[in-house]
Amino acid sequence: MIITKKALARRSFLRGAGAVLALPVLDAMTPAMSAAASPAPTRMAFVYHPVGAIPDRWTPTTEGKDFEFTPSLKALEPYRENLSVLTGLAQVQGRALGDGPGDHAREGATWLTGVHPRRSETNLGCGISADQIAAEVLGKQTQFSSLEIALEAPGLAGSCDQNYSCAYTNTVSWKNPTTPLPMEPNPRIIFERLFGDGDSTDPAARQARMNEQRSILDYVAGSIDRLQTNLGARDRAKLSNYLDSIRDIERRIEKAEAQSAEMQIPELERPGGIPEEFEDHAKLMIDLQAIAFQTDMTRVITFMLGRAGSNRPYRNIGVSDGHHSLSHHRNIPETIEKVAKIDEYLVSLFAYYVQAMKATPDGHGGNLLDNMMICYGSSLGDANVHTHHDLPITLVAGTKLFEGNRHLRYHTETPLNNLFLSMFDKANVPCERFGDSTGRLASI
Repeated sequence: MIITKKALARRSFLRGAGAVLALPVLDAMTPAMSAAASPAPTRMAFVYHPVGAIPDRWTPTTEGKDFEFTPSLKALEPYRENLSVLTGLAQVQGRALGDGPGDHAREGATWLTGVHPRRSETNLGCGISADQIAAEVLGKQTQFSSLEIALEAPGLAGSCDQNYSCAYTNTVSWKNPTTPLPMEPNPRIIFERLFGDGDSTDPAARQARMNEQRSILDYVAGSIDRLQTNLGARDRAKLSNYLDSIRDIERRIEKAEAQSAEMQIPELERPGGIPEEFEDHAKLMIDLQAIAFQTDMTRVITFMLGRAGSNRPYRNIGVSDGHHSLSHHRNIPETIEKVAKIDEYLVSLFAYYVQAMKATPDGHGGNLLDNMMICYGSSLGDANVHTHHDLPITLVAGTKLFEGNRHLRYHTETPLNNLFLSMFDKANVPCERFGDSTGRLASI
Protein backbone atom coordinates (compact mmCIF):
# COMPACT_ATOMS: atom_id res chain seq x y z
CA MET A 1 0.00 0.00 0.00
CA ILE A 2 1.34 3.44 -0.89
CA ILE A 3 1.08 6.02 1.89
CA THR A 4 0.76 9.64 0.82
CA LYS A 5 0.47 12.90 2.70
CA LYS A 6 -1.40 14.59 -0.13
CA ALA A 7 -5.02 15.41 0.53
CA LEU A 8 -7.98 16.79 -1.36
CA ALA A 9 -8.87 20.20 0.10
CA ARG A 10 -11.65 20.02 2.70
CA ARG A 11 -13.40 22.98 1.07
CA SER A 12 -13.53 21.23 -2.31
CA PHE A 13 -16.29 22.03 -4.79
CA LEU A 14 -17.36 20.70 -8.15
CA ARG A 15 -17.79 23.61 -10.52
CA GLY A 16 -19.58 23.93 -13.84
CA ALA A 17 -21.51 26.47 -15.84
CA GLY A 18 -23.52 28.38 -13.26
CA ALA A 19 -23.26 25.62 -10.67
CA VAL A 20 -21.18 24.96 -7.57
CA LEU A 21 -21.53 21.69 -5.68
CA ALA A 22 -19.99 21.11 -2.27
CA LEU A 23 -18.56 17.69 -1.52
CA PRO A 24 -19.13 15.47 1.51
CA VAL A 25 -16.14 14.56 3.68
CA LEU A 26 -14.02 12.01 1.81
CA ASP A 27 -11.01 9.96 2.89
CA ALA A 28 -8.99 11.87 0.29
CA MET A 29 -9.55 15.10 2.22
CA THR A 30 -7.37 13.84 5.05
CA PRO A 31 -3.71 12.86 4.56
CA ALA A 32 -3.07 9.15 4.96
CA MET A 33 -2.72 7.90 8.52
CA SER A 34 -4.13 11.12 10.01
CA ALA A 35 -7.91 10.58 9.93
CA ALA A 36 -8.00 10.11 13.69
CA ALA A 37 -6.54 13.61 14.10
CA SER A 38 -9.58 15.15 12.38
CA PRO A 39 -12.52 14.84 14.77
CA ALA A 40 -16.06 15.10 13.49
CA PRO A 41 -17.60 18.54 14.06
CA THR A 42 -20.45 18.98 16.52
CA ARG A 43 -23.75 19.98 14.94
CA MET A 44 -26.93 21.38 16.48
CA ALA A 45 -30.54 21.37 15.29
CA PHE A 46 -33.62 22.91 16.86
CA VAL A 47 -36.91 21.44 15.64
CA TYR A 48 -40.02 23.34 16.69
CA HIS A 49 -43.49 21.82 16.85
CA PRO A 50 -46.40 24.22 17.38
CA VAL A 51 -49.25 24.33 19.89
CA GLY A 52 -47.85 22.16 22.69
CA ALA A 53 -49.10 18.60 23.22
CA ILE A 54 -51.70 16.61 25.16
CA PRO A 55 -49.76 16.21 28.44
CA ASP A 56 -50.90 12.75 29.54
CA ARG A 57 -50.34 11.34 26.03
CA TRP A 58 -46.83 12.82 25.93
CA THR A 59 -45.28 12.47 29.40
CA PRO A 60 -43.93 9.03 30.40
CA THR A 61 -45.30 7.71 33.70
CA THR A 62 -41.95 6.24 34.75
CA GLU A 63 -38.69 8.12 35.26
CA GLY A 64 -35.05 7.26 34.70
CA LYS A 65 -33.75 4.62 32.32
CA ASP A 66 -35.86 2.18 30.33
CA PHE A 67 -38.98 4.32 30.69
CA GLU A 68 -42.16 3.25 28.93
CA PHE A 69 -42.92 5.19 25.77
CA THR A 70 -46.23 7.02 25.65
CA PRO A 71 -48.45 7.00 22.53
CA SER A 72 -47.25 10.44 21.41
CA LEU A 73 -43.57 9.45 21.64
CA LYS A 74 -43.84 5.89 20.35
CA ALA A 75 -42.31 6.66 16.95
CA LEU A 76 -39.04 7.58 18.68
CA GLU A 77 -38.65 4.25 20.46
CA PRO A 78 -36.18 2.88 17.87
CA TYR A 79 -33.86 5.71 18.93
CA ARG A 80 -34.20 5.13 22.67
CA GLU A 81 -30.44 5.03 23.28
CA ASN A 82 -30.10 8.53 21.85
CA LEU A 83 -33.21 10.02 23.44
CA SER A 84 -33.84 11.97 26.62
CA VAL A 85 -37.38 13.07 27.50
CA LEU A 86 -37.17 16.19 29.66
CA THR A 87 -40.19 17.00 31.80
CA GLY A 88 -40.79 20.12 33.90
CA LEU A 89 -38.98 22.67 31.74
CA ALA A 90 -40.59 26.08 31.22
CA GLN A 91 -40.43 29.32 29.29
CA VAL A 92 -42.23 31.44 31.87
CA GLN A 93 -41.53 34.61 29.86
CA GLY A 94 -44.24 33.34 27.52
CA ARG A 95 -46.86 34.13 30.14
CA ALA A 96 -48.85 37.35 29.90
CA LEU A 97 -46.91 39.20 32.62
CA GLY A 98 -49.42 42.03 32.37
CA ASP A 99 -49.67 42.07 28.56
CA GLY A 100 -52.96 40.19 28.27
CA PRO A 101 -53.70 37.62 25.54
CA GLY A 102 -51.22 36.67 22.84
CA ASP A 103 -49.85 33.35 24.06
CA HIS A 104 -49.11 32.02 20.60
CA ALA A 105 -47.00 35.04 19.69
CA ARG A 106 -45.16 34.58 22.96
CA GLU A 107 -44.96 30.83 22.29
CA GLY A 108 -42.87 31.45 19.18
CA ALA A 109 -40.87 34.36 20.54
CA THR A 110 -39.75 32.67 23.73
CA TRP A 111 -38.97 29.10 22.63
CA LEU A 112 -35.29 29.69 21.89
CA THR A 113 -34.85 33.01 23.71
CA GLY A 114 -36.45 32.88 27.17
CA VAL A 115 -37.16 36.61 26.76
CA HIS A 116 -40.59 38.22 27.08
CA PRO A 117 -41.36 39.89 23.72
CA ARG A 118 -42.39 43.52 23.40
CA ARG A 119 -46.07 43.72 22.45
CA SER A 120 -46.02 45.71 19.23
CA GLU A 121 -46.62 45.29 15.51
CA THR A 122 -43.61 47.39 14.51
CA ASN A 123 -41.34 48.04 17.49
CA LEU A 124 -39.89 44.58 17.95
CA GLY A 125 -38.14 43.48 21.09
CA CYS A 126 -37.13 39.97 22.05
CA GLY A 127 -33.73 38.35 22.59
CA ILE A 128 -30.98 36.50 20.77
CA SER A 129 -32.01 32.89 20.26
CA ALA A 130 -30.07 29.77 21.22
CA ASP A 131 -29.46 28.76 17.61
CA GLN A 132 -27.84 32.10 16.87
CA ILE A 133 -25.64 31.95 19.96
CA ALA A 134 -24.40 28.60 18.65
CA ALA A 135 -24.09 29.95 15.09
CA GLU A 136 -21.81 32.78 16.22
CA VAL A 137 -19.22 30.15 17.17
CA LEU A 138 -19.90 27.10 15.01
CA GLY A 139 -20.66 29.20 11.95
CA LYS A 140 -17.08 30.47 11.74
CA GLN A 141 -16.13 27.12 10.21
CA THR A 142 -18.87 26.88 7.56
CA GLN A 143 -20.20 28.69 4.52
CA PHE A 144 -23.53 29.36 6.23
CA SER A 145 -23.50 30.18 9.93
CA SER A 146 -27.03 28.77 10.19
CA LEU A 147 -30.08 27.83 8.16
CA GLU A 148 -33.66 28.71 9.12
CA ILE A 149 -36.23 26.43 7.51
CA ALA A 150 -40.02 26.19 7.83
CA LEU A 151 -43.01 24.33 6.40
CA GLU A 152 -45.39 27.29 6.35
CA ALA A 153 -44.89 30.49 4.36
CA PRO A 154 -43.69 33.23 6.73
CA GLY A 155 -44.31 36.94 6.97
CA LEU A 156 -42.63 39.31 9.39
CA ALA A 157 -44.92 42.33 9.03
CA GLY A 158 -48.37 43.10 10.41
CA SER A 159 -50.24 41.65 13.36
CA CYS A 160 -50.85 37.92 13.75
CA ASP A 161 -51.85 37.55 17.40
CA GLN A 162 -53.37 40.15 19.70
CA ASN A 163 -51.37 43.13 18.36
CA TYR A 164 -48.10 41.20 18.40
CA SER A 165 -46.05 41.37 15.21
CA CYS A 166 -46.20 38.37 12.88
CA ALA A 167 -42.45 38.10 13.44
CA TYR A 168 -43.17 36.53 16.82
CA THR A 169 -45.28 33.72 15.36
CA ASN A 170 -43.50 33.07 12.07
CA THR A 171 -39.95 32.61 13.31
CA VAL A 172 -38.25 31.28 16.43
CA SER A 173 -34.81 32.53 15.38
CA TRP A 174 -33.52 35.95 16.46
CA LYS A 175 -30.14 37.37 15.42
CA ASN A 176 -30.42 39.98 18.15
CA PRO A 177 -33.30 41.47 20.21
CA THR A 178 -34.64 43.49 17.27
CA THR A 179 -33.79 41.27 14.28
CA PRO A 180 -35.95 38.21 13.61
CA LEU A 181 -34.60 35.83 10.96
CA PRO A 182 -37.09 34.77 8.28
CA MET A 183 -37.75 31.06 7.85
CA GLU A 184 -37.53 29.67 4.32
CA PRO A 185 -40.31 27.23 3.27
CA ASN A 186 -39.29 26.70 -0.37
CA PRO A 187 -37.01 23.70 -0.96
CA ARG A 188 -35.94 25.06 -4.35
CA ILE A 189 -34.55 28.20 -2.72
CA ILE A 190 -32.82 26.18 0.00
CA PHE A 191 -31.30 23.91 -2.64
CA GLU A 192 -30.06 26.81 -4.75
CA ARG A 193 -28.75 28.60 -1.70
CA LEU A 194 -26.64 25.54 -0.91
CA PHE A 195 -25.59 24.49 -4.40
CA GLY A 196 -26.44 27.18 -6.93
CA ASP A 197 -24.71 30.50 -7.56
CA GLY A 198 -27.52 32.35 -9.35
CA ASP A 199 -30.30 34.60 -8.07
CA SER A 200 -32.55 32.00 -6.43
CA THR A 201 -35.14 34.64 -5.51
CA ASP A 202 -35.80 35.58 -9.16
CA PRO A 203 -39.03 33.83 -10.27
CA ALA A 204 -38.01 34.05 -13.94
CA ALA A 205 -34.68 32.38 -13.23
CA ARG A 206 -36.36 29.61 -11.24
CA GLN A 207 -38.90 29.07 -14.05
CA ALA A 208 -36.15 28.91 -16.67
CA ARG A 209 -34.31 26.28 -14.67
CA MET A 210 -37.53 24.30 -14.20
CA ASN A 211 -38.22 24.41 -17.94
CA GLU A 212 -34.75 23.16 -18.78
CA GLN A 213 -35.23 20.23 -16.38
CA ARG A 214 -31.46 19.87 -16.23
CA SER A 215 -29.74 18.62 -13.09
CA ILE A 216 -27.05 20.66 -11.41
CA LEU A 217 -25.02 17.46 -11.63
CA ASP A 218 -25.13 17.65 -15.43
CA TYR A 219 -23.39 21.03 -15.26
CA VAL A 220 -20.55 19.65 -13.17
CA ALA A 221 -20.29 16.27 -14.92
CA GLY A 222 -16.77 17.00 -16.18
CA SER A 223 -15.56 17.85 -12.69
CA ILE A 224 -17.12 14.64 -11.33
CA ASP A 225 -15.37 12.51 -13.95
CA ARG A 226 -11.99 14.10 -13.23
CA LEU A 227 -12.43 13.76 -9.49
CA GLN A 228 -13.46 10.10 -9.59
CA THR A 229 -10.28 9.08 -11.42
CA ASN A 230 -8.25 10.28 -8.42
CA LEU A 231 -10.32 8.67 -5.67
CA GLY A 232 -10.05 5.32 -3.98
CA ALA A 233 -12.82 2.74 -4.13
CA ARG A 234 -14.36 3.77 -0.80
CA ASP A 235 -14.41 7.45 -1.74
CA ARG A 236 -15.94 6.64 -5.13
CA ALA A 237 -18.73 4.77 -3.35
CA LYS A 238 -19.26 7.70 -0.95
CA LEU A 239 -19.34 10.18 -3.82
CA SER A 240 -21.76 8.01 -5.79
CA ASN A 241 -24.17 7.76 -2.85
CA TYR A 242 -23.94 11.51 -2.25
CA LEU A 243 -24.66 12.32 -5.90
CA ASP A 244 -27.59 9.91 -5.89
CA SER A 245 -29.01 11.82 -2.91
CA ILE A 246 -28.63 15.13 -4.76
CA ARG A 247 -30.35 13.74 -7.85
CA ASP A 248 -33.23 12.37 -5.78
CA ILE A 249 -33.76 15.76 -4.11
CA GLU A 250 -33.69 17.50 -7.48
CA ARG A 251 -36.21 15.02 -8.88
CA ARG A 252 -38.58 15.69 -5.98
CA ILE A 253 -38.22 19.46 -6.34
CA GLU A 254 -38.86 19.30 -10.08
CA LYS A 255 -41.93 17.13 -9.51
CA ALA A 256 -43.24 19.61 -6.94
CA GLU A 257 -42.61 22.54 -9.28
CA ALA A 258 -44.40 20.76 -12.13
CA GLN A 259 -47.39 20.03 -9.90
CA SER A 260 -47.49 23.67 -8.80
CA ALA A 261 -47.30 24.90 -12.40
CA GLU A 262 -50.13 22.63 -13.55
CA MET A 263 -52.57 23.33 -10.73
CA GLN A 264 -55.38 25.74 -11.51
CA ILE A 265 -56.30 27.41 -8.22
CA PRO A 266 -58.09 30.77 -8.53
CA GLU A 267 -56.60 33.74 -6.66
CA LEU A 268 -53.96 31.69 -4.88
CA GLU A 269 -50.28 32.10 -5.60
CA ARG A 270 -48.41 28.86 -4.96
CA PRO A 271 -44.63 29.20 -4.62
CA GLY A 272 -42.75 26.93 -7.01
CA GLY A 273 -40.94 23.96 -5.57
CA ILE A 274 -43.14 23.27 -2.55
CA PRO A 275 -44.73 19.81 -2.77
CA GLU A 276 -48.48 19.66 -2.69
CA GLU A 277 -48.57 17.14 0.16
CA PHE A 278 -47.40 18.26 3.60
CA GLU A 279 -45.51 15.05 4.35
CA ASP A 280 -43.64 15.18 1.04
CA HIS A 281 -42.70 18.78 1.81
CA ALA A 282 -41.52 17.89 5.33
CA LYS A 283 -39.41 14.93 4.23
CA LEU A 284 -37.85 16.83 1.35
CA MET A 285 -36.83 19.63 3.71
CA ILE A 286 -35.40 17.09 6.16
CA ASP A 287 -33.36 15.40 3.44
CA LEU A 288 -32.00 18.79 2.36
CA GLN A 289 -30.90 19.41 5.92
CA ALA A 290 -29.04 16.10 6.01
CA ILE A 291 -27.18 17.09 2.85
CA ALA A 292 -26.37 20.53 4.30
CA PHE A 293 -24.89 18.93 7.41
CA GLN A 294 -23.08 16.20 5.48
CA THR A 295 -21.31 18.70 3.23
CA ASP A 296 -20.54 20.87 6.26
CA MET A 297 -22.24 23.83 4.63
CA THR A 298 -23.63 24.60 8.08
CA ARG A 299 -23.54 23.16 11.58
CA VAL A 300 -26.67 24.87 12.94
CA ILE A 301 -30.21 24.51 11.59
CA THR A 302 -33.54 25.67 12.99
CA PHE A 303 -36.61 23.93 11.58
CA MET A 304 -40.25 24.89 12.22
CA LEU A 305 -42.81 22.16 11.51
CA GLY A 306 -45.45 24.88 11.81
CA ARG A 307 -45.68 28.50 12.85
CA ALA A 308 -46.63 29.32 16.43
CA GLY A 309 -50.37 28.91 16.79
CA SER A 310 -50.53 27.04 13.48
CA ASN A 311 -54.05 26.14 12.38
CA ARG A 312 -52.95 23.70 9.68
CA PRO A 313 -55.33 20.77 9.12
CA TYR A 314 -53.77 17.32 8.67
CA ARG A 315 -56.14 15.69 6.23
CA ASN A 316 -53.55 13.08 5.29
CA ILE A 317 -54.07 11.51 8.75
CA GLY A 318 -57.81 12.10 8.82
CA VAL A 319 -57.85 15.38 10.77
CA SER A 320 -59.57 18.09 8.73
CA ASP A 321 -59.96 20.65 11.54
CA GLY A 322 -57.22 23.21 12.22
CA HIS A 323 -54.57 22.29 14.78
CA HIS A 324 -54.93 25.49 16.84
CA SER A 325 -58.71 25.30 16.86
CA LEU A 326 -58.58 21.69 18.06
CA SER A 327 -56.03 22.48 20.75
CA HIS A 328 -58.75 24.34 22.67
CA HIS A 329 -60.47 21.02 23.17
CA ARG A 330 -62.43 21.95 26.35
CA ASN A 331 -61.80 18.41 27.56
CA ILE A 332 -64.05 16.93 24.87
CA PRO A 333 -62.74 13.36 24.39
CA GLU A 334 -63.23 13.26 20.62
CA THR A 335 -61.33 16.53 20.20
CA ILE A 336 -58.52 15.41 22.49
CA GLU A 337 -58.11 12.31 20.34
CA LYS A 338 -57.67 14.45 17.23
CA VAL A 339 -55.00 16.61 18.88
CA ALA A 340 -53.22 13.50 20.19
CA LYS A 341 -53.24 12.10 16.66
CA ILE A 342 -51.54 15.27 15.40
CA ASP A 343 -48.98 15.06 18.23
CA GLU A 344 -48.14 11.48 17.25
CA TYR A 345 -47.89 12.42 13.59
CA LEU A 346 -45.50 15.33 14.15
CA VAL A 347 -43.33 13.09 16.33
CA SER A 348 -43.26 10.54 13.49
CA LEU A 349 -41.87 13.25 11.21
CA PHE A 350 -39.26 14.04 13.83
CA ALA A 351 -38.41 10.34 13.93
CA TYR A 352 -37.82 10.58 10.17
CA TYR A 353 -35.49 13.51 10.90
CA VAL A 354 -33.52 11.44 13.42
CA GLN A 355 -33.31 8.50 11.02
CA ALA A 356 -32.11 10.76 8.19
CA MET A 357 -29.25 11.98 10.39
CA LYS A 358 -28.42 8.48 11.57
CA ALA A 359 -28.40 7.11 8.01
CA THR A 360 -26.09 9.83 6.65
CA PRO A 361 -22.31 9.25 6.88
CA ASP A 362 -20.35 12.09 8.48
CA GLY A 363 -17.06 11.36 6.72
CA HIS A 364 -15.31 10.47 9.97
CA GLY A 365 -16.27 6.82 10.20
CA GLY A 366 -19.68 7.40 11.74
CA ASN A 367 -22.98 9.10 11.00
CA LEU A 368 -24.28 12.63 11.52
CA LEU A 369 -26.19 11.71 14.68
CA ASP A 370 -23.01 10.52 16.41
CA ASN A 371 -21.84 14.11 16.93
CA MET A 372 -25.13 15.96 16.87
CA MET A 373 -27.68 17.40 19.28
CA ILE A 374 -31.31 17.89 18.26
CA CYS A 375 -33.84 19.61 20.51
CA TYR A 376 -37.47 18.92 19.59
CA GLY A 377 -40.07 20.96 21.41
CA SER A 378 -42.57 23.73 21.87
CA SER A 379 -43.03 26.72 24.16
CA LEU A 380 -46.57 25.73 25.12
CA GLY A 381 -47.35 22.85 27.44
CA ASP A 382 -51.10 22.37 27.58
CA ALA A 383 -52.42 24.52 24.73
CA ASN A 384 -56.01 24.13 25.95
CA VAL A 385 -55.22 26.53 28.81
CA HIS A 386 -52.09 28.18 27.34
CA THR A 387 -49.56 27.01 29.91
CA HIS A 388 -45.86 27.75 29.39
CA HIS A 389 -44.50 25.17 31.81
CA ASP A 390 -44.18 21.36 31.64
CA LEU A 391 -43.18 21.80 28.02
CA PRO A 392 -43.07 18.81 25.63
CA ILE A 393 -39.29 18.65 25.11
CA THR A 394 -37.01 15.89 23.91
CA LEU A 395 -33.28 15.85 23.27
CA VAL A 396 -31.79 13.44 20.74
CA ALA A 397 -28.00 13.28 20.66
CA GLY A 398 -24.99 11.16 19.99
CA THR A 399 -24.23 9.00 23.01
CA LYS A 400 -20.76 10.54 23.28
CA LEU A 401 -22.44 13.88 23.94
CA PHE A 402 -25.40 12.94 26.15
CA GLU A 403 -26.52 9.70 27.73
CA GLY A 404 -29.83 8.55 26.29
CA ASN A 405 -32.64 6.18 27.26
CA ARG A 406 -33.82 8.45 30.07
CA HIS A 407 -36.87 10.32 31.24
CA LEU A 408 -35.66 13.16 33.45
CA ARG A 409 -38.11 15.16 35.55
CA TYR A 410 -37.17 18.67 36.71
CA HIS A 411 -38.80 21.19 39.00
CA THR A 412 -41.79 22.70 37.20
CA GLU A 413 -40.29 26.17 36.72
CA THR A 414 -36.84 25.06 35.51
CA PRO A 415 -35.92 27.30 32.55
CA LEU A 416 -35.70 25.59 29.17
CA ASN A 417 -32.70 27.82 28.53
CA ASN A 418 -30.76 25.75 31.06
CA LEU A 419 -30.94 22.89 28.57
CA PHE A 420 -29.47 25.10 25.87
CA LEU A 421 -26.59 26.06 28.16
CA SER A 422 -25.86 22.36 28.65
CA MET A 423 -25.94 21.86 24.88
CA PHE A 424 -23.57 24.81 24.37
CA ASP A 425 -21.07 23.23 26.74
CA LYS A 426 -20.98 20.05 24.66
CA ALA A 427 -20.43 22.07 21.48
CA ASN A 428 -17.72 24.26 23.06
CA VAL A 429 -19.87 27.37 22.65
CA PRO A 430 -18.99 29.78 25.48
CA CYS A 431 -22.11 31.13 27.17
CA GLU A 432 -22.59 31.70 30.87
CA ARG A 433 -26.16 32.95 30.77
CA PHE A 434 -28.83 34.07 28.33
CA GLY A 435 -32.52 34.83 28.50
CA ASP A 436 -33.91 33.56 31.80
CA SER A 437 -31.33 30.80 32.29
CA THR A 438 -30.27 30.05 35.87
CA GLY A 439 -27.56 27.42 35.21
CA ARG A 440 -27.01 24.06 33.58
CA LEU A 441 -29.46 21.20 33.78
CA ALA A 442 -28.61 18.71 36.51
CA SER A 443 -28.15 15.04 35.52
CA ILE A 444 -28.25 15.73 31.79
